Amino acid sequence: MTEPAGSYIPTDISRYFRSQAFRAWGVTVAIVFVWVVVIVLAPVALETGWISISSPIYTFFSYICHQLPERSLYFETHPLAVCSRCFGVYFGLFAGLLAYPLWRKIDDVEPLPRIWLFLSLVPIGIDWSLTVFGIWENTHASRFITGLILGIACATYIVPAVVEIRRNLSLRRRSEA
Repeated sequence: MTEPAGSYIPTDISRYFRSQAFRAWGVTVAIVFVWVVVIVLAPVALETGWISISSPIYTFFSYICHQLPERSLYFETHPLAVCSRCFGVYFGLFAGLLAYPLWRKIDDVEPLPRIWLFLSLVPIGIDWSLTVFGIWENTHASRFITGLILGIACATYIVPAVVEIRRNLSLRRRSEA
C-alpha cells in the first residue's frame, strides 16, 4: 500500500529526526541515571561520614517519598533516600529507558495505547490494597517489583513524549529562522 504524498519525509530530514531522537533519549537516560545514583549516594555518603552531602539529599527526597525506614532498602546500616517502591519505580524507569531502543524505534513518536500504562498500575494497586486491608503484608521485594513494573511502563511513554517535544521545538526554530 502506498503512502499519501503528504506523509512523505525526505531522507535527510528523516536521518536528522532519528539522530535528534537518539540525542533526546540519551539525555533522558543520563538524567534518570544521575537521579538513581543520587538516591544510592545518600546512604553511601552517610556511611563514609559525608553528612554535608547526604543530609541535603535525604531532605530533598523527603518531599517526594515518605522514607519510612521499615519500607526502605539499606546500604550497610543506612536507608536509601527513597523507599523500596519508589526506588523500584526510578530503577525501572532507568531500565526501561535503556531497553527502549531494543524493542521499539526510537524516533517513533506514536505512544502505545494508554491501557498498558493503566495495567501497569494494577500490581501496585493489588500490593498496596492487600496490605491496607490486612490480607497480606507486602515486602521489600513486592514493593520493589511492583514499582519496577510501573517504572518500565512509564519509560515507554516518556521516550516518545521527549522525542516529540524535542522534534517540535526544533521544527519551530527552523520555521522561525
